Amino acid sequence: MAHPTLHYGTAQIARRAGCSVQHVRDLERAGVLPPVRRAANGYRRYGEVHLRCVLAHRALATALGPVAAKELLRALHRDPPDAVLARLDAAHAGLHRERAELAAATAAAAAVAAEPIPDSRPADAMGIAELAGALGVRASALRHWEAEGLIGPGRDRGGARRYTPAQVRDARIVHQLRAAGYRIGAVRAVLGGLPRGDTADVAAALAARRRAIAARSRALLAAAAALAPLCGA
Repeated sequence: MAHPTLHYGTAQIARRAGCSVQHVRDLERAGVLPPVRRAANGYRRYGEVHLRCVLAHRALATALGPVAAKELLRALHRDPPDAVLARLDAAHAGLHRERAELAAATAAAAAVAAEPIPDSRPADAMGIAELAGALGVRASALRHWEAEGLIGPGRDRGGARRYTPAQVRDARIVHQLRAAGYRIGAVRAVLGGLPRGDTADVAAALAARRRAIAARSRALLAAAAALAPLCGA
């Protein structure tokens, strides 16, 4: 990659990128920046390409995570421009997929949470295989959710798990939240309000997820703008 005239010191590039001097040096050491020339006095001299890489890394770390951000920028210095553009396209596609999954989970969770729960009768309870089949998950997933305290089935006289309508509702919401990318801890926090009938927590959690995806999308756009001049033919 050709370097323009180098004219930034370490402090200057850190100030322009909105980060610390140590962060710039860490990125250089990690191969996120291309090789840096030094002045006769030994001080580093950075150019526009280095500034763009620092800015792109900050945005990519928000959009994709710090590990993926470093990998993409290392590829920028190593691979043909088309390969880097393909990585960016894949990142955009991944965010689009997350949006679609979140939209489906939001609609499903809203429908499930709005369903009235009838008075429970023993005949209304479902067994673990029956519920797993209805959700399209393995029975081991239900056992894992139980171990994590997300659902708490009862037991029949023989010790087999039995899920009441309320527990089936919880399992359905867990399934949708997990499909939307929520970790176990976040799902547990959302479910905390359900026994009191406060299903607004589900909608609030999904809305927070939507805002997070939007922030990552904006960051990816910022990264693409910083990288565009470096990905020319």
